[in-house]
Amino acid sequence: MAPVDIMDRFKMLYSKQTYNDPPMLSINTAAVLSILVTLGYVVPFYISKTTRPSPSLSRDAPSVIRSRVRAVTMACVASTVFVLVLIALKGNDTPLPEALRLLGWWPIGIVEIIKSLLLTAILFGGPFFERGVVEDGWKSWIRGQGLSETLRSWIGFRNYVAGPITEEIIFRSVIITLHLLAKMSPGRIVFVSPLYFGIAHIHHFYEFRLTHPDTPIPAILFRSIFQFAYTTVFGWFAAFLYLRTGSLPAVILVHSFCNWCGLPRLWGRVEADVSVGLPQMRAKEDSEISPLQVAGTLIPVEFFSSPARFAKFSYERQSSDVRLAIFIGLSRY
Repeated sequence: MAPVDIMDRFKMLYSKQTYNDPPMLSINTAAVLSILVTLGYVVPFYISKTTRPSPSLSRDAPSVIRSRVRAVTMACVASTVFVLVLIALKGNDTPLPEALRLLGWWPIGIVEIIKSLLLTAILFGGPFFERGVVEDGWKSWIRGQGLSETLRSWIGFRNYVAGPITEEIIFRSVIITLHLLAKMSPGRIVFVSPLYFGIAHIHHFYEFRLTHPDTPIPAILFRSIFQFAYTTVFGWFAAFLYLRTGSLPAVILVHSFCNWCGLPRLWGRVEADVSVGLPQMRAKEDSEISPLQVAGTLIPVEFFSSPARFAKFSYERQSSDVRLAIFIGLSRY
């Protein structure tokens, strides 16, 4: 029997209504609620001193990470309960188990998880071959070398556990469900719902400016625009997977997997010593990196200090792979 995806579940929910019945929510209401849910995820970062970064306190500090994880966990619980109540009230007394199915919590969908991970791995086929076969790194992957150490660190826990779980609950399970209740088409949902996900990362502009005051504004602005772009593109992919599989665990694991891999390297030839994963960063390492290094991650500092010098800046000096790895490493949740 073919798996029942999330669209089929919502069709069954709507089958209790007559054809001419209006949607449970208007599109405008779904948009407003999605904005409120997004704000509920981000705003708590700046309410308390324990979650708010400062020039002397990095967002990578363990105390900040712990406080933020608690805040977003409460936001996820509150948002999920709100949508469950909404489905129960507007869905002709939909039972709780069915409501959880509509939110993608159940069933787990082992087959869907495997298919989603295999599909995602195709994006990283080249880098995986390079690191695993050319550099003989497959042995360390099998042994799980470095995995336990990474997950035991607060930064690793944030990037690969707490971040993917809470973000997928909010931006896939909750926000996509709100738009499905408004009877928005799946195609529009795939392209519209990730915008909330991308916008939720814009606050990193303020955080980075706060902790790196000497970095040129254009560099920080470009960093934020780039971050918005790639988080939105990932959101399109995650929304597509979620609508096709109806499995929240599947998109959570895909999110964690992509966080580990970083952006797929789509250029260059196969060579040794090009890392697939993210650079390991200590809690205070953010403040130890020179602002000039940060500004030059993707655009050399010469561009902001002297356009004429930038015109003469040689391609060989850019070390694009290393710059991109640092850039993505500093752009995390």
